Amino acid sequence: MGRLDFLYRMELPHRAVSVYIYLSYRANKDGECWPAIPTIAAELKLSQSTVRRALRDLRKAGLLETEQRYRTRGGKSSLLYKIQ
Repeated sequence: MGRLDFLYRMELPHRAVSVYIYLSYRANKDGECWPAIPTIAAELKLSQSTVRRALRDLRKAGLLETEQRYRTRGGKSSLLYKIQ
């Protein structure tokens, strides 16, 4: 059995599976990564709105936590993704 078999047994849309696998390969040893939504969309050849829906699916399934990151002057930066 592979380390992602649990993912294939879940009732998730294919967009969520694709984004989860992408994030898991980008994550550091703590399960964290921070690619921008346009980057994820471009690399997976999905629209940005599809990526946002996939992230929502993953949060709802309890497989992902997100945290907004901010620049030193207070502006928003990319999200921090935490794989569960």
